[in-house]
Amino acid sequence: MTTTSNSSREETLIVHGMTKCHTTSNDLVPPIHMTSTFKFKDQAQAQAIFGGTEEGYLYTRISNPTVDLLQDKIAILEGAKDAVATSSGMAAVASTVMALVKPNENIVSCNAIYGGTFALFNTHLKHLNIGVRFLPPLLSNDKNNIIPLIDDNTRLLYIETPANPTLDIIDIKLWADIAKQHNIPLAVDNTFASPYLQKPILLGADIVIHSTTKYLGGHGDIIGGIIASDSDIISKINEDYVHHFGPCMSPFNAWLILRGIKTLAVRMERHSRSALQIAQWLEKHPKVEHVYYPGLKSHSGHTIASKQMKNFSGVISFELKACMDKNAMEVGKKLINGVKLCTIAVSLGDCETLIQHPASMTHATYSEEELKKAGIAQGLIRLSVGLEHPDDIIEDLEQSLSAV
Repeated sequence: MTTTSNSSREETLIVHGMTKCHTTSNDLVPPIHMTSTFKFKDQAQAQAIFGGTEEGYLYTRISNPTVDLLQDKIAILEGAKDAVATSSGMAAVASTVMALVKPNENIVSCNAIYGGTFALFNTHLKHLNIGVRFLPPLLSNDKNNIIPLIDDNTRLLYIETPANPTLDIIDIKLWADIAKQHNIPLAVDNTFASPYLQKPILLGADIVIHSTTKYLGGHGDIIGGIIASDSDIISKINEDYVHHFGPCMSPFNAWLILRGIKTLAVRMERHSRSALQIAQWLEKHPKVEHVYYPGLKSHSGHTIASKQMKNFSGVISFELKACMDKNAMEVGKKLINGVKLCTIAVSLGDCETLIQHPASMTHATYSEEELKKAGIAQGLIRLSVGLEHPDDIIEDLEQSLSAV
């Protein structure tokens, strides 16, 4: 297998980058190691591998050559030392939290985050006596609002940028500086950007989390997650949680994600270019009140996004003027019911354009008051721009908007 220097250009690393061979075959495309267990030549070798004195594979829940390839690839692309793949994006979030935070300790987090993450933080961690101190997006880029939430029991800072579904931009370097001052790791959910457009570790973050279901897979056919960090943190997450609780990734899913990553650069360029065109069109539409896309100069986080992102990715959120009243949720539902080309579905980062209504779908875990605190309007629409011709997407939105 080809291995490539980390000094290679980004697009080359996306296609070729590996630090070592994980297979003895000469396949252009690595094989899928669809096996639950691995053979030993004798008892002595089995004992040595189990004891850690000899390298080798023993059981796919612990490690697998195909999964190792993916972990190696993501570590390179994120500028990390190591990575661990999980069965889903939520498994990656939960594994990070459960390994690093214990009862009577707490997390400081933005509250504009994926709905599943919010449910974990706001509801389920309470049962474990783990506290989460939330900060609204509008207050999240001022250290004077962040630092007072940190105390001696804070074990993790957690942000998502661009944020789901509001597209708020959080200053990664600001949070990283605060994390280092307090000797607390900073975790960044980088799903909306991908490692091609944003590299949190190079900005000072300690941990990067992805739902590989989204842009990394890119084709809507897998579920997976991954965590990238230094070797000590990954070892702790692996040994304290992933190995024993078992949220490991399937080798087949790892293989599909590796295949998807090869086209990551060209896909992200196309997603970003089309999304900007559509966002600019929406901004001028007489029925649209607000458009949230960090590539627009009107976006409150545009300046920060321009510094920490290579491009602005493919997700847009917007509100209609008709959504400015008490019927906002119904108007939002009517708009997505009117589309013909766009697909009504959750998730993002697929080849197809996906449209959804966060308040009734991905963020239904938020109460009405929690939606308001996170800046998620009742009528907000989220659009994951696909790889279709942008003019066709615009025409579809236009015909649906005309009926609202």
